[in-house]
Amino acid sequence: MKQAVVTGGTRGIGAGVARSLAQAGWSVVAASVSQTELDAFEPQDGITTQLLDVTNQSSVDEVIGGLMQLDALVNCAGILLRGDEYDIDVFAKVLDVNLTGTMRCCLAAQPLLAKGGGAIVNTASMLSTFGGPLVPAYSASKGGVAQLTKALAGHWAEEGIRVNAIAPGWIETEMTQGLRDDPARTEGIMARTPMKRWGKPEEVGALVRWLLSDHASFVTGSIYPVDGGYLAM
Repeated sequence: MKQAVVTGGTRGIGAGVARSLAQAGWSVVAASVSQTELDAFEPQDGITTQLLDVTNQSSVDEVIGGLMQLDALVNCAGILLRGDEYDIDVFAKVLDVNLTGTMRCCLAAQPLLAKGGGAIVNTASMLSTFGGPLVPAYSASKGGVAQLTKALAGHWAEEGIRVNAIAPGWIETEMTQGLRDDPARTEGIMARTPMKRWGKPEEVGALVRWLLSDHASFVTGSIYPVDGGYLAM
């Protein structure tokens, strides 16, 4: 059975990814920094949960480096703090979680992934393409994730490790709940979205599942939008 670690795997997009992989027969470690989130996560066959702080090297080494087998790493851990991100300490915190945390986990996973030609999927964003005036740190971190994905793909290709990223658009998660509750904001988002609806975490999970499969064996260094056409407009 193939083994995957999904950081941020107990809520939002991460939970959708974890469930999608488990349904496909993977053994999944859904990791979270929050014990409350772990306790609230609905159990499912094939998924175990574990505490993991992507900003703490010891935590990353214990959870990822302590595995006997690893076939895939999916980095979904992330935070967005909106207007507070113009405070330099908040800015640094967001980058530490979203960008440096992704790198920490990739480096910890690399030796195990190299043993069996595993794969990594990082979480970029539509804000990897254009800026978000209220979220400078989130925008910068996600732009960094996109470029990090390309760099690692090139560096680790000879080891048989594929590295790609997803770039979600407007997805039905806890992070977007405030926007979905605001009719004016929802109207503006839907006006630019050709498919005229919000995406679902499981739709993102389906793409991740494909990227980790043998069907994507010649795919690396790519960033895949999952946004209902938002970036095309």
